[in-house]
Amino acid sequence: GKQIVGVAGAYLFSAWSQFRADPLCSCLVRLMATAAAAAAAAAAAAAAAAAAASASSPVLYECSDGVALITLNMPERMNPWGVLAEPWFDALDKAATDPTCRVIVVTGAGRAWCAGADVAALPGAKKDGEKDDVPKLSADILSKLREGILLDRKGRWTNHAQQIQKPVIACINGAVAGGGFSQMMHCDIRFAAAGVPFISAFAKRGLIAEMGVNVTLVQAVGMGTAMDLLLSSRKFYAEEAQQLGLVQRVFPKEELLKSTMAYARDIAENVPPSSLAVIKQQLLRGATQPMMEAMRESNQLMLTSFTVPEHKEGVQSFLEKRKPNFPPYSDSNPLVAHMNKIQASKL
Repeated sequence: GKQIVGVAGAYLFSAWSQFRADPLCSCLVRLMATAAAAAAAAAAAAAAAAAAASASSPVLYECSDGVALITLNMPERMNPWGVLAEPWFDALDKAATDPTCRVIVVTGAGRAWCAGADVAALPGAKKDGEKDDVPKLSADILSKLREGILLDRKGRWTNHAQQIQKPVIACINGAVAGGGFSQMMHCDIRFAAAGVPFISAFAKRGLIAEMGVNVTLVQAVGMGTAMDLLLSSRKFYAEEAQQLGLVQRVFPKEELLKSTMAYARDIAENVPPSSLAVIKQQLLRGATQPMMEAMRESNQLMLTSFTVPEHKEGVQSFLEKRKPNFPPYSDSNPLVAHMNKIQASKL
């Protein structure tokens, strides 16, 4: 057997040597090598171009370990609300439909999380006599706005984060103001870096409490504190924000993202997406719901929860002292479908 292998190897080596010695064949080998190198270079260039395009996108998206990280990526303009609104909501929608994503974290690049609208672009920024180059609203949009309806081009309300069936965590790396303040309050959980400044800003600009912040802020901190923060438009910092209940945790700036992602991964690994979706909607509905109505709904939902596989897996994994293995989020999950039916019946 060894002799046969040895003879075969010698024959192949001899044939390869003769092939390489032939000028035409040698030329073909060089051409093949050149083509392979060119293809590799083209692939590398394409990858670099894709990376550069991604880095310049106004909003970045990545998902790993069950957590989608959305980064507001206009640091030179302090991540302004308005121009970022559509790509921001697009990223939320991407996370909502991403089967590998179970929890969403929103952070900002640079020294701001979201510093609100560009004040220079507001209607009141023009001096008397100056040409008003603020885009005019269409008759259809203006008509709906007079009825209190403000939607983006894809039909989304400005509290879109509350419509997402997965937890949305604000990882507040820097300054928050104006529209950014309202968007922060639409997130389900808020973690901040030490020393981060907050300001509602609306009142000082002759505006009103926008995007439902008059509701979300009262629910978070109570009427008196909400009056204080909105009427005075005073600046305050992360440490006071935590004391008031506006943010849940404060971390040193260098630890913020790491700690937030670890918290999000823990939820993604240990809580079924069906329970996350239903409990989020229970809390949002319960804030303005009569107690007995909330009790009846929760009793009905509890009965359904006993029938879904996630309940059995949650109990069995606990008893067997192992990590749970929950399926991805699905609208067809009986518990989720039950909650959606309740939501639809109350619209």
